[in-house]
Amino acid sequence: MTKVQIKPETELGRAAVQIFAANDRMNQMLIEHLGPAAWRAKPPGKARNIASIFTHMHNVRTKWVRLTAPHLKVPAQLNRATCTPKQTCAGLTESAARCAEMLSEALDDGSRIKTFLRDGWAEAWLPGPEMLCYMLAHEAHHRGQVCMLAHQLGFRLPQNVTSGMWNWEKIWKDGAHDSLTSEGPVRKMRPRRKAASPKP
Repeated sequence: MTKVQIKPETELGRAAVQIFAANDRMNQMLIEHLGPAAWRAKPPGKARNIASIFTHMHNVRTKWVRLTAPHLKVPAQLNRATCTPKQTCAGLTESAARCAEMLSEALDDGSRIKTFLRDGWAEAWLPGPEMLCYMLAHEAHHRGQVCMLAHQLGFRLPQNVTSGMWNWEKIWKDGAHDSLTSEGPVRKMRPRRKAASPKP
């Protein structure tokens, strides 16, 4: 995949690109540690299998880009019935890059992106933090489904993966941001401020 040139002009735009890259790295970590048997294992009831969940996540991203930023190159959709883990990882990387590009533009001053459309039926939103929060909530919801299904179906994920998804410092240090863009090294997380000492 050709990396995209993303140079957000605002602090919010830079943070959004960085955060969405970390979010995608979490998805990739899950796929990398799920065996072939888990990929299409049948879940109880009428629930989606793991392959369908990840292809759904990618396909929804392409819809966000198509409806919100049609001037960007919209990635091809994935077929949930035939897509392999390798193809899904590649597709997610591509759609994450487009979403990062969309977020960068939408959260910059003077952007040509004036609204965020989640779906054809949905009310349009003005670009802002709510846009990023909605996108992250959708992905986190489905990651939770994948972790639960893997556990229920007997494909328990290793501890370094389930814990590693919470280690954002390591995810950024390992270059999640650079895997999507050619912008260069990502800025460091802001350290937590120490509480002021009480006056005597």
